[in-house]
Amino acid sequence: MVSGSQQHASTPLRYAMVGGGQGAFIGAVHRMAASLDGEATLVAGALSSSPERAIASGRELGLDPERTYESWQQMLEREGMRDPGDRIDFVSIVTPNHVHYPVARACAEAGFHVVCDKPMVLTVEQARDLVETVERTGVVFCVTYNYTGYPMVKRARDLVRSGALGEVRKVFVEYHQGWLATRLEETGQKQAAWRTNPELAGAGAVGDIGSHAENLVSTVTGLTIESLCADVSTMVDGRRIDDDASVLLRFAGGARGVLTCSQICIGEENALALRVHGDKGSLAWRQEEPNELIVKWLDGRQERMTRASGQAGPEEQACTRLPAGHPEGFIEAFANVYRSVFDAIRSRNDPSYEPLGIAGEYPTVHDGARGVRFIDAVLRSEGAWVEF
Repeated sequence: MVSGSQQHASTPLRYAMVGGGQGAFIGAVHRMAASLDGEATLVAGALSSSPERAIASGRELGLDPERTYESWQQMLEREGMRDPGDRIDFVSIVTPNHVHYPVARACAEAGFHVVCDKPMVLTVEQARDLVETVERTGVVFCVTYNYTGYPMVKRARDLVRSGALGEVRKVFVEYHQGWLATRLEETGQKQAAWRTNPELAGAGAVGDIGSHAENLVSTVTGLTIESLCADVSTMVDGRRIDDDASVLLRFAGGARGVLTCSQICIGEENALALRVHGDKGSLAWRQEEPNELIVKWLDGRQERMTRASGQAGPEEQACTRLPAGHPEGFIEAFANVYRSVFDAIRSRNDPSYEPLGIAGEYPTVHDGARGVRFIDAVLRSEGAWVEF
């Protein structure tokens, strides 16, 4: 049997991108991830809120001028008029956060599958409405919590959820960066400018990287947050948005957790790290060393698990491209999320399609909605315990 990507290499899915044009960072990352396995081709786009930049960006990417649109509204209207065999299969949304909701909702209503950057939307009300829209329209909807795509994250999840570590007692998760330790937004740097603007971003460090930390805990442990208590700060004078937060977590079943996220930790780059402590053992994983998982057992044994340690489950195997010892990293993990979405779309479109076994292995609209509720609860806490 050939893999899904081999089976359909000659018939890639067609997609459009909203945002991600000139000067954007994450758009290029999405394009690399979507193209890694040859399963999707960018054929259309509304790549900027500026019609001039949108057209120029499409030209730089080699898009057909007839499918390089001045606005996302124009794109959805004209793509919807195309023959079903030619129109786009899904839309990748890589705009600043405040644009996610109207574009995602309109795409779902038009019947296009959606891949949306996080946080999914800005408010709990928008999240509820988008969940209802996706459930009603039946489209595949993914939120790119891309760190879930690492093979060793899937190994960690399997260890915890299988009960190998016993009952989870304590969880520590942190995501620390240092790129906003100064008023970078005043220099004209595009990413800093919109990510520190509350009208465009909604939340600062909590939404940008704290949401990744929350999703990593949920993915690996399956624990449900019951309540939290947060200390949210703006450490850089004059900044209008949070850049640092510490959160205490209480989970259903009695486990406790500590989540910290900060963008003012000088010297830190993308220091996402997770530790899970059960009553039989513990594990530790770091995003900057993603190809190994450290497991410590109650009897004193310690294991360094890698992709070659003989315990890979089917999802981990499906998400591994290279022999152990050849490091896989950020783009591969991001591509694993996309490949799971492709599997889900192909399965939806063709009942005879044989998926890779990872069709359900992507963060859904429900994960996105939970992330929005988490951000809302943290920002509401103000040092008091709040229900989640």
